[in-house]
Amino acid sequence: MAKPKLGVFKFSSCDGCQLSILDAEEELLALADRVEIRDFLEASSSSGGAPYDISLVEGSISTPEEVEKIMRVREDSRVLVTIGACATSGGLQALRNWSRLDLFKGAVYPSPRVVKSLEKALPVSDFVAVDFELRGCPISKEQLLQFFASMLRGARPRVPTNSVCFECKRKGDVCVLVAGGAPCMGPATMAGCGAICPSFARGCYGCFGPSDDVNLKSYAAWLEKSGLDRHTIRMLVKGINSYSKEYRGWLESYE
Repeated sequence: MAKPKLGVFKFSSCDGCQLSILDAEEELLALADRVEIRDFLEASSSSGGAPYDISLVEGSISTPEEVEKIMRVREDSRVLVTIGACATSGGLQALRNWSRLDLFKGAVYPSPRVVKSLEKALPVSDFVAVDFELRGCPISKEQLLQFFASMLRGARPRVPTNSVCFECKRKGDVCVLVAGGAPCMGPATMAGCGAICPSFARGCYGCFGPSDDVNLKSYAAWLEKSGLDRHTIRMLVKGINSYSKEYRGWLESYE
């Protein structure tokens, strides 16, 4: 059977999720025997070109050129997978969506008029259909390998959708929120990181975006009763995945 053709594409991002692919090391070598890597500029300058059976897309859509490019990638791909917070929710650069673009351009660039950018940095799904998401900042190497293992045997990939709190309980971590009073996004964030931050007595930053049962209205009310001020609560949510549908909707209503 012919090997599936793989393309990996970068948009507005830091390349961290592509580096997570390369960090797979020995597993990546085994994967390379099962797929035909046609485009992956982080790993090689050579290009095999379209079409692609699977395309992995990193980064938010932030410029007019990127809009055109993602349309081409979608047209050339049988399965399109967004990888990382930037591609799935706009990422950190979507923080500019909460203010005026001209203010940021004026503060950063000596000639703001030459910078061609969309008014907002947006997730890939705002422009094209997405078949599957791998979240995180960066993505989980284990979830990436599980995704390919499922795809190569013709099964639907699965990722956890419950909160980080489940991972903390399974690891036996003491709750940093209840026991330590540390602001934590764990109850409202999808599992997948292995509860890295709570395992080191730090609150979750929300890297994997909203869990399937997120209830920020209730959680914010509980945090307020625990003594946290409303500004701190807003800043807790306004982070890596602030422009995801669930977080954004809550932020727009929470004054």
